[in-house]
Amino acid sequence: MKYIDEYRDGDLAKGLASAIAREAKPDCRYHFMEFCGGHTHAIFRYGIQDLLPSNVRMIHGPGCPVCVLPMGRIDGAIHLAKQPGVILASYGDMLRVPGGGRESLLKAKALGADVRMIYSPSDAVALAKAHPDREVVFFAIGFETTTPPTALAIRQAHREGLSNFSVYCNHVLTPSAISSILEAPSVRDLGTVPLDGFIGPAHVSTVIGSQPYDYFAEEYRRPVVIAGFEPLDVLQAILMLIRQVNEGRFEVENEFTRAVTKEGNMKAKTLVAETFEMKRSFEWRGLGLVPYSALAIKRQWAQFDAEARFIVPEFKTEDHKACACGAILRGLKTPADCSLFATACTPEHPIGSCMVSAEGACAAYYTYGRQRRKS
Repeated sequence: MKYIDEYRDGDLAKGLASAIAREAKPDCRYHFMEFCGGHTHAIFRYGIQDLLPSNVRMIHGPGCPVCVLPMGRIDGAIHLAKQPGVILASYGDMLRVPGGGRESLLKAKALGADVRMIYSPSDAVALAKAHPDREVVFFAIGFETTTPPTALAIRQAHREGLSNFSVYCNHVLTPSAISSILEAPSVRDLGTVPLDGFIGPAHVSTVIGSQPYDYFAEEYRRPVVIAGFEPLDVLQAILMLIRQVNEGRFEVENEFTRAVTKEGNMKAKTLVAETFEMKRSFEWRGLGLVPYSALAIKRQWAQFDAEARFIVPEFKTEDHKACACGAILRGLKTPADCSLFATACTPEHPIGSCMVSAEGACAAYYTYGRQRRKS
């Protein structure tokens, strides 16, 4: 498969693994966090951890938009879905995520709510056009990658004069989450989660560019390497991080030069800036309240803001007491450390959000790494 096989070449992977083993100093320990769930998935799927020396450890970060959404916001979406005349539209992963009381959008649908699975925000706009007598609410989630399509959907609805379309906005920002992780006592003071560098998300960086990561390299003295999601991308990024650590450098390097530039996609960034503004704070599952880490729809587009059009209570829902998703998202625990993992919590019957999403660490570990734990 042209342009895919080149990044999955076994001989090249062995060469990179040998280079990592050769350059990782035996007397050093390296702890690198892959922020994005796509990288976590690649690490498990291709057995990358098994190719690394024992002193190179990968820590799974919070970079899955489904996993970081607190149950209170899911309860908010369920509340909207139950309103008379409402069609609630969202991506497939979100339909199965349990909110408080183990209820989900899928269960709400089974009880009569009109919940539709869509593949893009424009599908939700199409629903609004097809059902002018109904209110269509798009349950929007995601990092910087999925924000521009939501902005385009709002513009499209405005252009077509749709008065029955709105967005329940839950778009979050990557740099703020990285700051929160580095400022966490477990990293900053306690050192219980040592972090020597980050693998930066590829698709987010195609939008925001590499420049926003300069702050982390300079202020926190942590190297960042932006990498793609193929196995050779990830191995190359790990090698680049090891070289920076060995040389005492703290820089932002771009392994994913085939798609990421320093400035990013200026057209998409302008569109987002004209449509959204930062919220003062937003709750992340596992990270708590993170200042200026999410987006709200600007007042001039308030007619398309579901939280301005409907009364959405602020649900404060606690996670299942035995669920370790919060600690896993912070790198404090691994999926295997959770007492529910692969017993009460499975992809078929998920309890925690990390098991629901295909990009979640628990789902990746369940699919590709569970047998390794048993051996």
